[in-house]
Amino acid sequence: MTLATTSVVSDEDRRKFIEDGFFVLENVIPPDMLAMLRGECNNMLDIVHKEMDEAGTDNYKGQIRNNRYFIANRFRELPRLHEFLFSDLMADICRATLGPDAFLFYEQWVLKGAEKGVKFSWHQDSGYVQAKHKPYLTCWCTLDDVNEENGTVYMLPYKRAGVRERIEHERQGLDLVGYHGDDPGEAVIVPAGSIACFSSVCFHRSGANKSKNMRRVYLAQYSSEPIKRPDGTISGLAEPFLKDGVRVR
Repeated sequence: MTLATTSVVSDEDRRKFIEDGFFVLENVIPPDMLAMLRGECNNMLDIVHKEMDEAGTDNYKGQIRNNRYFIANRFRELPRLHEFLFSDLMADICRATLGPDAFLFYEQWVLKGAEKGVKFSWHQDSGYVQAKHKPYLTCWCTLDDVNEENGTVYMLPYKRAGVRERIEHERQGLDLVGYHGDDPGEAVIVPAGSIACFSSVCFHRSGANKSKNMRRVYLAQYSSEPIKRPDGTISGLAEPFLKDGVRVR
């Protein structure tokens, strides 16, 4: 298999990832792939709502009906997600940020209900992973236009955060919080089909959804090696994706 000769990730993007911990790619998800992700999002919501109905509750396994949804690691129930998770596009981004080897570590839908979706506090994704690990990559993929009204993500560059490694977080309600300063961060305001790419040690937060529509994001996370707990068991998925720069999926 030959490797792509061009990349959607520019030299400036690579520099920003190293220096700030993130960069943003606008309009990079092809229209047909975006349509597929939206359709599979609706399918997954149907599955989750059916589970809620069967359990007789609107608050089920961390999902709150019409408010907030974190639907994680269920891509095997929606096989078409493989078309995106192991695509040329994601391989390109992984090579540019992680290097020649990549594993799918985690995937989830992050959805905020219309006029109800709550904000999320400043945190590092690594703050939620207790196993010792190298920083991994988060790809925050927009299924809708995102802006400050509907609860977009805000990124905090390393220099402004004052840290570029994992720190311990404090539990506040359902959230873990690791930054308590007053820097508002940089809002990611982009159209649907864009991807905010950031390191798992880059601080970020998101605002409440005050709009009349659900804000939908699909999150794909990749690591350069399997992440293992102290007892040797695997944390997350550890699904092989790239080996020496070549796709193995």
